[in-house]
Amino acid sequence: MFAELIFYSFLAILSMIKSLFAFLIFCIIEGLLTFGGNMKKLFSLLFSVSFFILSTNTYAGSHSHPVTGEKLAADQTFTYWHGDEHSSHDPQILEDTYGSNIARDLFEGLLNQDADGNLIPGVAETWSANDSKDVYTFNLRKNAKWSNGDPITAHDFVYAWQRAVDPATASPYSWFMEIMSIKNGGEVISGDVPPSDLGVKALDDYTFQVELTASLPYFAAMTTHATTFPTHKATIEAHGSDWTKPENMVSNGAYMLTEHVINERLVRERNPMYWDNDNTILEKVVVLVIPDENQGLTRYLAGELDQGPVPAGQYKKLKAEYPEQATSFPRLCNYYYTFNLSETGIEAFQDVRVRKAMAYAIDRNVITEDILQAGQTPAYTFTPGSTAGFDVPKVAFSKMTQPERDAMAVSLMEEAGYGKDNPLSFTMIYNTSESHKKIATVMAQMWKQKLGINATMENTEWKTFLDIRGKQDFEIARGAWCGDYNEASTFLDLLTSPSGYNDGKYSNASVDQLMTEAKTSSDSSKLYTTVERILAAEMPVIPIYHYAGVFMLNSQIKGWPYDNVEQNWYSRNFYKVAK
Repeated sequence: MFAELIFYSFLAILSMIKSLFAFLIFCIIEGLLTFGGNMKKLFSLLFSVSFFILSTNTYAGSHSHPVTGEKLAADQTFTYWHGDEHSSHDPQILEDTYGSNIARDLFEGLLNQDADGNLIPGVAETWSANDSKDVYTFNLRKNAKWSNGDPITAHDFVYAWQRAVDPATASPYSWFMEIMSIKNGGEVISGDVPPSDLGVKALDDYTFQVELTASLPYFAAMTTHATTFPTHKATIEAHGSDWTKPENMVSNGAYMLTEHVINERLVRERNPMYWDNDNTILEKVVVLVIPDENQGLTRYLAGELDQGPVPAGQYKKLKAEYPEQATSFPRLCNYYYTFNLSETGIEAFQDVRVRKAMAYAIDRNVITEDILQAGQTPAYTFTPGSTAGFDVPKVAFSKMTQPERDAMAVSLMEEAGYGKDNPLSFTMIYNTSESHKKIATVMAQMWKQKLGINATMENTEWKTFLDIRGKQDFEIARGAWCGDYNEASTFLDLLTSPSGYNDGKYSNASVDQLMTEAKTSSDSSKLYTTVERILAAEMPVIPIYHYAGVFMLNSQIKGWPYDNVEQNWYSRNFYKVAK
């Protein structure tokens, strides 16, 4: 029995080839030296190590998927592309899609989403709301642990949510916690009351309760957002802002951070402490930062990436050549340009006639059909048509033909006092991307040809771009938004006065009131239609198009949630089949 145990333990160790298991081998050797002739203690140590190895690498020696029966690849590594360095992987600091993709692997919130976007348990096994939908209770699983072995409790969520709204954290997403209608959220953010007054509490170690100021039927869906993920208090207090470095980070997701080279790569590997680790197949997830989309595609086709970009205008060609790899599907995202309407903006943009003229002069079909060519749809409203329960309203300028819009644009500019004899000049900014550059170029050309506008294009690196927008240090800037949850308010709340992502500082009392009413209305769709019509009349932003999910994906990678319009994906649900 003892000899057999040593034999199978040795085989299991050989199959891993990972630093974690090298450490375990060290533990065995240490046990031999420590216990000497005490065979009973040594037997116990070896048994524990063997059980740990086998239980934390369920599929390491398996040749087929346990459900589908597909033959698995020997190397379970998923490598994918990012066009920029992400803003952060600190859940309460990050503010972009790239960072959120990483955070969903490193951390787990109360709830997750399945492949269709439906809510499923995360750290919370069950959840409920009172009849008025203003108190939500989450019952946490007792087998959830941090990567250092500490149990995850309701106190961890209390800490993280208070941290998100604490002015000292300076979270760029603190406003999200306010639109969740959490009691005292706005007051904490403004510094009027301490973070301890936020309407969250631990009823006991495994029961987390949230008190709202209004009935919010979709509140549970908002807890899949990274800002609401738990963070490890002791680690943050010990390391400060350095807590997100691989050597310091303690997390609770299916993967742990093992390497991060800024502007180059980030690596995450399986977390053996994750409560559902037995059902995880991918061993490692690698993201490579490649700012040039064409280079990203080249490296994908060379086999360096499992997921890569589709540069603007190349989808049809790639789909014909690689039908099983080039993909396009509806996404819950919009693409727009926002005017700086704050005191730092230019005077011309305070004139609604100028804003409307510039919006009307954009031929969106040229952008979606001639430049992008991958299933994107022209946008005349801020909210995409793929949003659940949202009927896209027919706003006035969407009913015109493009020649009619062009004629109206010329007339509006002349009324505002601009034309060939008095051309309007400004700078338009966008973050570095070949696609963004192409879109900005054609927009500038349309404005020049139709309205005599001189638009200077300026591209900046992603983090700098976010900083410029956040400080209102721009004239007109590219914007994009992917829904934080599948409801129209995730888009329209962005253009309310208190929104932290309202970088153009648009403010309309009617919009604010309507969006407040929508949170408790039994039929919010009519209110959303009214808001969209106000936006079309005042044009604080120029809707350009609504996204499609467009990328190249190695046909060996299985499990991608194409039917989840929010595209909240989790690497633990992927696996790589053999060629």
